[in-house]
Order: sequence, then structure tokens, then C-alpha cells
Amino acid sequence: MPGAPGHGTLATVTLASSRRVLVAACLAFGCAATTARSGDPAPSATTAPFAATPGSVHDFADVEQWRRVFDDPARDAWQKPQELVAALGLRPGMWVADLGAGTGYFSRWLDAAVRPHGVVFAVDTEPNLVAHLRARAEQEKTACVVPVLASFDDPRLPPRALDLVLIVDTYHHINDRLTYLRRLGTTLKPSGRIAVVDWQKRPLPIGPPAEHKLAREQVVDEMAAAGYRLVDEPKILPHQYVLVFGRNAD
Repeated sequence: MPGAPGHGTLATVTLASSRRVLVAACLAFGCAATTARSGDPAPSATTAPFAATPGSVHDFADVEQWRRVFDDPARDAWQKPQELVAALGLRPGMWVADLGAGTGYFSRWLDAAVRPHGVVFAVDTEPNLVAHLRARAEQEKTACVVPVLASFDDPRLPPRALDLVLIVDTYHHINDRLTYLRRLGTTLKPSGRIAVVDWQKRPLPIGPPAEHKLAREQVVDEMAAAGYRLVDEPKILPHQYVLVFGRNAD
């Protein structure tokens, strides 16, 4: 999605019509954003001061294509999945969601952190990816993983149930983020957290084009506007920020 300065006021729009918006972000191994279809309805204004610009739209129906991208063994060196999950402080029995789970890159790490009695909701809006998530869970015997076919404006998660929502390389794909984030907050326990992992807005050797990156400050400002506060910021990844938010008291 188009980037914007970290402290600037964003353009205000409603949700786009494509069902392929909320999915794992293109890691940009040569990937460029596709343009919206000419028949898509024009965005309309809202009154939210930090409402999001339109999300990037990619076609994620080709599972094999995205499996080669998201599950590239070279990704482990900079994504550090084991270290990232450890930094989130998950414990056995917790309920977590991987929002924009894609091909399930994080599934086994999250499953290992919350088993035997926890739950990992692997959430995506692309039916082919959700079918792949189910097959992968069966193959890897990750019994805690529950694939979820979400709506583009609703994660389809149970209310007041989650200890953590993990959003990796997906936040910048979400349209009308304030509305979405407020809805997402209803799925959290009072002590629940949201962890946003996304690309630093600077030149990097990998990752999406600059116009699809969001500055750390912009994410913090948007989350604050949606009713969250920054509670932790582990400095563990070379190319991405890790921002952990809790809900403000009602």
C-alpha cells in the first residue's frame, strides 16, 4: 500500500472490494504491487483522523508461487522465527492468532509455544491458502493450529479470547485500519496484546518497495488512535520493527 510519512495525517478511505487484501504481505523477492481493477468502487471519506490508505492488492490464489516466496529457507536468517516467538512471551495454554498467516510460516513455532492445550488461529482471506494451512497442519502434526477463513473486514475470531494477535508483514495491507483494529480489539482478553512486525521505512536489501512501507511512528500513532498503547519493542530483527501493543483501559 502507498507509504506515508510517520507523523503525517493519512488519506481516509473505506474498505476496498478485493477479498485478497488481508493476507501475508509480499516479501518482494522481485514482487511488485498490482494495481486495483478499473471496476473497483472509488474510496469514500471517513471521519477517522488516521484512517488507512488503501492496502496493496496481490493475487494469492497460487499457493505454490507464494510457498516458494514465504517459505524460502533463506528467510529464516533475517525473520528469526524462533527468536521472534520467544520474544513474545507465549506460554502453554495461550490462545493466539496469526493474522495474514499466508502459507503458515510461523505455524509450527507458535504451535510449539502454546502446546499442548493452547490454540493457534491461522487466519487468512484466501481460500486456497486456508486449505494449504489445514494440509500443512496435518502434515506437521501441529495439533493446536486452527485455520480460519476470514472476511476482508472481519478476522472471524472469537470474542475476548485471545492472548496475542501476531501481524507479520500484513499490517500495511489492511484497509480502514482504525475500524479493523477496533474490531480486532474485541477478540482480545483484557490482558491481550497485538504484535505488529513490518518493514522499516528505509532502504533495505529485501522487502517491498518504499511506497508500501509504513514508518514505525505511523503504526504507533494509528494504534494509539484505535485505543492501544505501546508496551514493548524487542530489537531483534534486522529489517523489521517489532511493536507490541496492549489495549487502553476502558
